[in-house]
Amino acid sequence: MDGRQRRSYQGMVEMKACIRNIVSRFALKPAGNIRRRALACGLALATGLTGIGAALAIETQIFDPRTRTWVEYDQNRAISYYRAHGTAPEDFQRTVVEFRTAEKPGTIIIDGDRHYLYYILPNFQAIRYGIGVGREGFGWAGVVEVGRKQEWPTWTPPAEMVARDENAAKWKDGMPGGPDNPLGARALYLYENGQDTIYRIHGTSQPWSIGLNLSSGCIRMLNEDVTDLYERVEIGAKVIVLMQGAALYKGV
Repeated sequence: MDGRQRRSYQGMVEMKACIRNIVSRFALKPAGNIRRRALACGLALATGLTGIGAALAIETQIFDPRTRTWVEYDQNRAISYYRAHGTAPEDFQRTVVEFRTAEKPGTIIIDGDRHYLYYILPNFQAIRYGIGVGREGFGWAGVVEVGRKQEWPTWTPPAEMVARDENAAKWKDGMPGGPDNPLGARALYLYENGQDTIYRIHGTSQPWSIGLNLSSGCIRMLNEDVTDLYERVEIGAKVIVLMQGAALYKGV
């Protein structure tokens, strides 16, 4: 084995070890007809939101039973699927799964790479919901808590978004809650040490986006799913967000 082959092999070993470490820690398993293809690996250990590590680029693929092949699940395919079926693919739909973790019932664990949110139940079970997460450069990971909850919340874009997005700028003073509001039917506001992190778990006016990386860092869910989660979650509930290669809000 020459030097280049050794470096390639060592990179594969390190990538697999990185994936195994974080996945096995929280018993996150691949599910059904959804798979992710890992392209690179690295975790940022940083203070606040400033440290960005070498990202683990994950491509979502779904199994097409007609062609019996794995196909990329991107924005165009997601929109086409939603138009044809009126919902997200089956593996992104709400279901109860086996989930072994030391975290207590009522905890939320988010697997950003696989686009799943788990609400922990007793007896090593969890409700699994499909989610949409932050696009490239907007992903994050950390341990926070639910600071408050709101039905049909007002959406007020942060100053950074107002500066870069003309559509957001017209709502700089707040967009009233409703079916066209980006926060959807419910919102859980994520806090650390009593301070708003600016991140939320919320519904969406774009239900086709579940399973994709499109948001500005918030976790989006189908309106019916976020309403279900809203009724279950208590203020102060622990929220663990896992996303390889993302900036760490607080070290996991």
